[in-house]
Amino acid sequence: MLSSLLVKDYMIGDHLAFTARTDLLKAVHTLLEHGLSGAPVVDENNRLIGFLSERDCLKAALDASYFRHEAGEVQEFMSRDVSSIAGDASVIDAIQMFLANPHRCLPVVEGSRLIGQLSRADILKGLEKLRRDGR
Repeated sequence: MLSSLLVKDYMIGDHLAFTARTDLLKAVHTLLEHGLSGAPVVDENNRLIGFLSERDCLKAALDASYFRHEAGEVQEFMSRDVSSIAGDASVIDAIQMFLANPHRCLPVVEGSRLIGQLSRADILKGLEKLRRDGR
């Protein structure tokens, strides 16, 4: 049953993303405002180039305290080795990725273009809805 469910049916399509040049303090504020643990970073063509996580932001705060400088831009602290998943992948693939690593959300791509974001909670909400609907 789960193998027939697709990531694109559970992802958030109206996603938050930053550019590499976004001010880090503004990005931190935005993450907090939206209650997110991180967000993808895209180029001018909406291609996925990185991911800014809470952990990256904490590293920036620590660096700023040691070196007494302003935080900088997202590109200085984002992770460039980003795990992502295709929109037409099965939910089982996504669950396996979440179990294999500590990520709380995954960028959803079509080729290299960002089309959404999928969190652990998105999958659980979808499974709960399936149960309620009796499928």
